[in-house]
Amino acid sequence: MKKIVIQGLILITVFCAALFVLRQIDWMKLFKVENYTQKTEKKLGEQLWKIYKDGAKDSSDTLLINAVDTIISKLCAENNINRSGIKAHLLIKDEVNAFALPGGHLIIYTGLINDCDNQEQLIGVLGHEIAHIQLNHVMEKLIKEVGLSAIISITAGSGGDMLRQVAKMLSSTAFDRRLEREADLKSVDYMINAGINPKPFAIFLSKMAEKKPDKTKYFSWISTHPDSQDRANYILDYIKVRTIKNEQVISSSIWDKIKMNEKDSN
Repeated sequence: MKKIVIQGLILITVFCAALFVLRQIDWMKLFKVENYTQKTEKKLGEQLWKIYKDGAKDSSDTLLINAVDTIISKLCAENNINRSGIKAHLLIKDEVNAFALPGGHLIIYTGLINDCDNQEQLIGVLGHEIAHIQLNHVMEKLIKEVGLSAIISITAGSGGDMLRQVAKMLSSTAFDRRLEREADLKSVDYMINAGINPKPFAIFLSKMAEKKPDKTKYFSWISTHPDSQDRANYILDYIKVRTIKNEQVISSSIWDKIKMNEKDSN
């Protein structure tokens, strides 16, 4: 009996030692899985961006384009984010929406700018989508809901219908609550680090929560970001103990001109 116990202990010890050694191996690096996944993500992002580009017109408003670029560059610079990894696309569409694609693509509809009362609201939304990119939420969502094998099949050139379904999913369906909260609070961190007051971002979420149900089809960010009032509340709680500044990324006069241009174009 004693011999059996000793043998059992030896087997357990060997198993644990082997498991420990195996865990020290970077299997992702060994099989170049990470590199392969990055290439797949980049290709998928390019395929999806082409669908959106073909379905809408790029904005030619230089003032707005430069303002959005300045905002994104400021958030990236103050939060150690690789600016070249964020590919912003400003499309002329009445929908109040912005969303992230694989490969760092960020789609912004002009309807969002038109619905923001101030630049801080816009910055909060853009920070939220940048957070989805930085935290790899986009691929996490797709792998969970579509599957890695299907994604690989799409990027290989098959599954055109599936590609269009994925495009629709990313622009019109929500991330789960955990991912949304992570992106919300990360956006708040981005703003605070950049000296921007995040309170207007919470106000924007509250405003969305008050939209009438029959109007929600024009406000895509509502359907893709549910429980807006709860989100506004936890953002306000989160910033209570934080030091808040009120710096502006673009001047008030530039923002007013942008809003005027958007109003005139509608």
